[in-house]
Amino acid sequence: MAKATAAQASKGSSRLNLVIPPLVIPKDGFQPAPEIEQPNIFPLEWPVKTEPLAALYEKAKRQAWNPADLPWGQLDPAQFTPEERMGIMYWYTVLSVFDGSGPAVFAKAMIHSYELHTEDPIRKCFFSVTRDEMNHEECCQRAIQRLVPGGPLRFEARTELERAALNNIQWLSHNGARYWRGYSASIDKYPLSVLFTSFLLGEVAASTLFYEMSRRTTLPIFKSVFTKVGQDESRHLAICLKMLEDDWPGLTEDYKSLITKQLRAGFVFLSMILWEPPNMFWELPPYFLPNHRTLMQYARQAGLGVLSYEDQAENWRMAIAKVRKVVGDWGIKFPAIPELDIEGVDVGNITAADIIPVF
Repeated sequence: MAKATAAQASKGSSRLNLVIPPLVIPKDGFQPAPEIEQPNIFPLEWPVKTEPLAALYEKAKRQAWNPADLPWGQLDPAQFTPEERMGIMYWYTVLSVFDGSGPAVFAKAMIHSYELHTEDPIRKCFFSVTRDEMNHEECCQRAIQRLVPGGPLRFEARTELERAALNNIQWLSHNGARYWRGYSASIDKYPLSVLFTSFLLGEVAASTLFYEMSRRTTLPIFKSVFTKVGQDESRHLAICLKMLEDDWPGLTEDYKSLITKQLRAGFVFLSMILWEPPNMFWELPPYFLPNHRTLMQYARQAGLGVLSYEDQAENWRMAIAKVRKVVGDWGIKFPAIPELDIEGVDVGNITAADIIPVF
């Protein structure tokens, strides 16, 4: 009993003995604060409606990884020919059009989710995806600069292959900038369900792609990278599905039609890394695609694990079949993908103004 009393006394003695000033209570009541004009991140609250999203955020924290911890010393430039080094650098530069822009894309989406006062788990999940995308961008950066110092844009191009690669990369940057302008101008105009349906398409295809590349690559460092990135993409897919399942039931027919077009836009845009760019949206010189194929072949030859043209097409078909089933359950029609002989709704040409979703 004496010990308990001493412990209580010790606990009590840790408090500061401060003078508490009296409250001021107006006779006529408190004056209401001005109403906050929206959109704005205030007032800040932490509502939770979708527990599975909160669980996915916790999973993201448990699965956190650091690209700097991977054995990049295994990536010895001397083990490759100059052409193979250029091929791997080029593949990672193409990937960085998507993964390198990912942190900025999702940081903007995260801020927008605060302005919309979405539930707390959505904001946190966007933060986790932003962090993941920064890891993916860092992997692109490390692979590129280890094999081609100064890459992708600031190396001295001396051979025909190097000059062709540099010119292709400059054209990739041009088109990436066009996507960014469209995305930035559109994020305030459409609900998240419209913006993120194409993200769903990309995540389904990407998760399979990285799994296959991790299985096929002969280079241990890239097996580690692709495994980690694929794990992230699978979690992003789960986040996206849960978000859309909560948002799709209230969609108008106009928004459903817009999603159909965005699915087509997603195929057109993502095919640059997941297959080959269709003759829509992309502003490219006539020699771009032949040189793109040559560089990709050198990346395959180096053991990176790049899928063949036919395997990439099949990967797209499987992803499209899965997404088509998901959106079809909610009454959303799927677009025709004539490049893969997939029937659906004809949404016409895809222009820069149509590339509005998140990737």
